[in-house]
Amino acid sequence: QVQLVESGGGLVQSGGSLRLSCATSGLTENYYYMNWVRQAPGKGLEWVSRMSISGSRIHYADSVKGRFTISRDNAKNTLFLQMNSLKPEDAAVYYCTREYYGMDYWGKGTLVTVSS
Repeated sequence: QVQLVESGGGLVQSGGSLRLSCATSGLTENYYYMNWVRQAPGKGLEWVSRMSISGSRIHYADSVKGRFTISRDNAKNTLFLQMNSLKPEDAAVYYCTREYYGMDYWGKGTLVTVSS
């Protein structure tokens, strides 16, 4: 059974930092991407970042480039998102997703609130 469990969200002041984690289990394919996707209150889904399982391919949305860093600890099957210089517009529920011919597995999300 596949499970993606996010953690690390919370309330932070504008300019602050947070580190999100996504613990994964049950993923057996040899090649796929892991993504972070967010949804701000009342808005649609916004893709944030993706990383290949090998770590060799990493991509960021322009809105977070230079501020967010995606990483992975394969030994612990955990994906991370280091978020620095947070802005009020970064406030959202952050989801980690597995991308294998589409985003086929999603976690339940973790809420990030940024106060101005």
